[in-house]
Amino acid sequence: MPKKKKIKGKGMKGMSIKSGDKRPTKSGAGMTAKGVAKYRKNNPGSKLKTAVTGNVKKGSKDAKRRKSFCARSAGQMKKFPKAAKDPNSRLRQARRRWKC
Repeated sequence: MPKKKKIKGKGMKGMSIKSGDKRPTKSGAGMTAKGVAKYRKNNPGSKLKTAVTGNVKKGSKDAKRRKSFCARSAGQMKKFPKAAKDPNSRLRQARRRWKC
């Protein structure tokens, strides 16, 4: 089995709501365009993008990204039932913003 490449970078370290990298839960959680740009700069090779929030054509790349995010975050809802019950949790707010 081939070894996985380890991505060099800081990850989410240094990202905060105050610095404008993350959205506060009141405005839908998730990351801002500024935060995504900062993340991609700190983590070369990253393909991170902002949320798909508008109306999208069925079967388009954005529609597939949304479907994929919603499936992944549904798993998070199962893993973290406390966050799933709280309507103001970052998880629930982000799902609402993505229109899951």
